[in-house]
Amino acid sequence: MASASAGRFSAFMNSPAGPKTVFFWAPMMKWGIVLAGINDLFRPAEQLSVAQNSALALTGSIWVRYCFVITPVNYPLAAVNFFVASNGLAQLARIAHYRYTNPDGQKATTPVASSPDMKTH
Repeated sequence: MASASAGRFSAFMNSPAGPKTVFFWAPMMKWGIVLAGINDLFRPAEQLSVAQNSALALTGSIWVRYCFVITPVNYPLAAVNFFVASNGLAQLARIAHYRYTNPDGQKATTPVASSPDMKTH
C-alpha cells in the first residue's frame, strides 16, 4: 500500500501540471485575488470600483474558457478563474443594487436614535 501512494505522489510531482511547473503555481498564487475579493464583500458598495470588478469578471470568464483549450488542460486554473469571475459578478451586482436603491448617490445611512440628553429646539 505504501508503494501505491508513493507511486501516486511521484506521478503527481512529475505530471505536466504538477508542482514543478507554472501550471501548478499560477493557480495557487491567484487564490490571493479570490481572497482579496472575498474581503471586499465586507466593504460598502459605494467604495467598490465598477471598472475593477468588470475586469475581474471578464478576465476570469475568458481564462476559464482558455484553461480548457490549452495543453495540458489546467483544471485548478479554471477553478480559480471561475471564482475570480464569480467574485467580480457578485460585486457588480452589489454595486448595481446600491445604485438602484440610492439613485441620488447619497450614502445609505442608518437612523440614529436620539439620546435623552439631547434637546431639540
